[in-house]
Amino acid sequence: MKRKISDLFIIGGGVNGCGIARDAAGRGLSVVLAEMNDLGSATSSSSTKLFHGGLRYLEFFEFRLVREALKEREVLLKVMPHISWPMRFILPLDKSQRFETSTPVSKLLNKIFPFYKNRRPAWLIRAGLLLYDFMGGRTILPGASKLDLSDSVEGEPLKKKYRKAYEYSDCWVEDSRLVVLNAKDAATLGAKIHVNTKVISANRENGLWRVETKNLATNEREVFLSKVVINAGGPWVSDLLLNILRVNSSEKVRLVRGSHIVVLKMWSHEKSYFFQGDDGRIIFAIPYETDFTLLGTTDIDHLDVNEEPKCTELEKNYLINSANQYFKSELKVEDIVWTYSGVRPLQDTSEDNATAVTRDYSIKVNQKDGVPLINVFGGKITTYRKLAESVMDEVDLFIPKIRGPWTDKAHLPGGDFSVGGSPKLISDLLTAFPFLNVKWAMRLVKAYGTEAFEMLGSVRNEEELGINFGATLTQKEVEWLIKKEFATSAEDILWRRSKLGLRLSELQVKTLQDWIADQN
Repeated sequence: MKRKISDLFIIGGGVNGCGIARDAAGRGLSVVLAEMNDLGSATSSSSTKLFHGGLRYLEFFEFRLVREALKEREVLLKVMPHISWPMRFILPLDKSQRFETSTPVSKLLNKIFPFYKNRRPAWLIRAGLLLYDFMGGRTILPGASKLDLSDSVEGEPLKKKYRKAYEYSDCWVEDSRLVVLNAKDAATLGAKIHVNTKVISANRENGLWRVETKNLATNEREVFLSKVVINAGGPWVSDLLLNILRVNSSEKVRLVRGSHIVVLKMWSHEKSYFFQGDDGRIIFAIPYETDFTLLGTTDIDHLDVNEEPKCTELEKNYLINSANQYFKSELKVEDIVWTYSGVRPLQDTSEDNATAVTRDYSIKVNQKDGVPLINVFGGKITTYRKLAESVMDEVDLFIPKIRGPWTDKAHLPGGDFSVGGSPKLISDLLTAFPFLNVKWAMRLVKAYGTEAFEMLGSVRNEEELGINFGATLTQKEVEWLIKKEFATSAEDILWRRSKLGLRLSELQVKTLQDWIADQN
């Protein structure tokens, strides 16, 4: 049997792999993507869930990365307003706040002004925020401003010593849905997306790549031929290079674990906090899933890529203690309702401190016998689209005359409405499906945007949605997620396609698991 030859075979279904698949398919290329687990099941669903320039990266003089990320915020906001929205961050000020001592800015300041003794002065923060605003090319997001905490709702949850603050803008993003929607759009454009599919061998043969995969659910093996292989394996990029692709490379990744904790809602407003710790590191405190607060993150070296990342007791206590420096209500470890951890595959620049490792990306091409391999190292969620464009620039050298860039103005599925248009969409959904309540409609719009109407279809009442698995998750929605969004398990649905795992009981989870098993 003659096998079809694809233009690209992409290894890895994280945000970079799925972003590349979408971009390539939209340019008319034939694309196959293999992900050994669920889409976004590793790093891409375990971020702090922000589209941001990275204010702290300015202290490392990462100007190129910050500028690119800042400009991307509004590009991404416009094409996915259902899963991303503007967010204001409160940065409380205190004279005792300190630098992370390894940053170039802290070293320079201590040399010029030794009397600061590693403290981060307010004027320097203000200068950084001015630069942040200037580099960002904002048209939607408001700029930085001063804030008096002594008589404001933003100051209510904080200790009284925090009287002044700066306030600035970045964006929230539903990270795991970002991955899935890129894959969904790629599939609509013709890409073949294979989940639970592991690449077990890849060899250059007769001017092509011969890639063999194994479906981990069925044990079925399949062989693919491709002109180009793209290694977007995230934390496994080096492992794939050495053991599957059999390429010696000087490029390495440093695995850095970032852990987060979730507690019950701690304040009434919708703004977030940016806290500077005694050690000079920063953590975010962010409103999460309506009824919760997200705190993170840590930076800990993770030595074994195959060891599941977990939030350690040390990390839990670190995040609790960092938050307790600021909040009036003292948190305890017992207040944690959920934790998650992810491993960031950062470029290994031999820094002593994991916090100091660059979040920029690098794309390296390995060509042998005219058969190219493109490897992706590093990166951050905010720059995934630009990274995909950079990969396509490399692809263009081997598959000429492909179409040009297109994703900067192309909405993700469900995102074809204006920024700030969610309230009207929620109202329209309630009109079309009057059996929904406001909270339910809001959840559906934030997940599916305009596709919520298609997902609900022609149902006339709640009973026609089928089984209610709990927390407004119905059979109708689960069927959509399995058919349209590559979900194969309860975990996929409850922790990546949504965060309803925070709300379902063990019995409800088992009911969902059993129902999915019965469909196979």
